[in-house]
Amino acid sequence: MFPRRPPGPLTAWLAGAAAAGAAAAAAGAAGVRTGGLLGLLANQCRFVTGLRVRRAQQIAQLYGRLYSESSRRVLLGRLWRRLRGRPGQAPALMAALAGVFVWDEERIQEEEMQRSIDEMRRLEEMSCMFHSPGVGRHPPEPKTEKEGNEDSGSKEQPWEMVMDKKHFKLWRRPITGTHLYQYRVFGTYTDVTPRQFFNVQLDTEYRKKWDALVIKLEVIERDVVSGSEVLHWVTHFPYPMYSRDYVYVRRYSVDQENNMMVLVSRAVEHPSVPESPEFVRVRSYESQMVIRPHKSFDENGFDYLLTYSDNPQTVFPRYCVSWMVSSGMPDFLEKLHTATLKAKNMEIKVKDYISAKPLEMSSEAKTTASSSERKNEGSCGPARIEYA
Repeated sequence: MFPRRPPGPLTAWLAGAAAAGAAAAAAGAAGVRTGGLLGLLANQCRFVTGLRVRRAQQIAQLYGRLYSESSRRVLLGRLWRRLRGRPGQAPALMAALAGVFVWDEERIQEEEMQRSIDEMRRLEEMSCMFHSPGVGRHPPEPKTEKEGNEDSGSKEQPWEMVMDKKHFKLWRRPITGTHLYQYRVFGTYTDVTPRQFFNVQLDTEYRKKWDALVIKLEVIERDVVSGSEVLHWVTHFPYPMYSRDYVYVRRYSVDQENNMMVLVSRAVEHPSVPESPEFVRVRSYESQMVIRPHKSFDENGFDYLLTYSDNPQTVFPRYCVSWMVSSGMPDFLEKLHTATLKAKNMEIKVKDYISAKPLEMSSEAKTTASSSERKNEGSCGPARIEYA
């Protein structure tokens, strides 16, 4: 007779499953037997998944020791482009494990900036609301907007007016497929300059002084190619709700020739700012502001267009969230205006972002960045919602 072979891992595992099933049968519950086997299967899957995650972390640490940060970015960018078209979360997981932020995928593109400018121009042409100081008329009525949407095949809803004041008008429209609204503000100020108003919005240090709801606001990373910045912003929410935190990328531009200023922001994920149990992470957020000076950037008077949407992830009904936003947005803009007046009167020193604009790179800087990239490639082988 052949010697008896010791039981292998699979046999031992099946034997354990059988023992668990027998114990469950002794307890007299037929459904528990299935639960015991499924529990063993789930534990096995968790064990295997844990091993693979730890292995991936070890690989990421190895590459971190072998390559510089810039080299890892180039390598990760190549892998990202290969996996971008594939289903699943492979690119995001890979970026998180590698601990780098892929600017090629997340930076705000020129097209996004241009869309905001085009929208301002379209409204200027259609409504003539910015042809004189003050907001005299509102954008096209819902019927006109709807007709335009039908012609273009768009599913966007028409705008509904929520607030109509002399120098401030607020609209909203439902975001298709969600319980949320997108908001739009047309307004004007005549006692501050566009430069001051623009700088106050961008100055994160000054924001901490004039906005009491800010818990944290800091720049995480900057993109030398486009001038985009990633920011982490934590803000108080009305009690008893948790504070909210935002991780978003922003980019600003000043068009001297066309007398226009634009600031675009949207939510992103960044590996250096993981989600915290202390806050509720807002993952859906977009904001676009376009400023049109009445005369110049340094003379009082300008009109602005602000388009905004986010999902604060509250359990309140839609009408409650709408009320919070509708009441919170004018309050925020008034605080921003007051802060600008203080900066104008030299009570607070504010950084001049227009003069220190990093968006338009010189030809020498572009050449340096390009050569650096080639070098790296070779080495790799209160009851209101706040607004950013």
